[in-house]
Amino acid sequence: MARQRIRKRPIADINVVPYIDVMLVMLVVFMITAPLLNQGVQVDLPQAAAEALSPDRQDPLVLTVDGEGRFFLNVGGDPDQPLDADTLMLRAAAVLRQRPGVAVMVRGDAHVDYGRVVVAMSLLQQAGAPSVGLITEPPQEGS
Repeated sequence: MARQRIRKRPIADINVVPYIDVMLVMLVVFMITAPLLNQGVQVDLPQAAAEALSPDRQDPLVLTVDGEGRFFLNVGGDPDQPLDADTLMLRAAAVLRQRPGVAVMVRGDAHVDYGRVVVAMSLLQQAGAPSVGLITEPPQEGS
């Protein structure tokens, strides 16, 4: 009786255990960092239908006017620290010199006096901003 020779075929399985480990580590990292990204000044934005900015543009210079009429700039030492008009103009002018062509936006609280938002826009134009846009929230369904 002749012995039959059994051929061993290579096994082509992918070991997914390391990928699961990496995925779980990334999940933990994102769970920890996600709440940190949402920090900032609480502003109740007005709602309006507007076109979103294209994502390929650089980060805009954003001046926030909160419900009490205080100014906050998204650049500098502490973006959660209110600024006076002179400091605001100095920081905005520095950013506009370093990054010409950057979009300049104003986030005004829906309950702040309209005149305070106009003052904010005027300060940005005095700092050298050629144009200033307004940030709004999209309208809610049924409004």
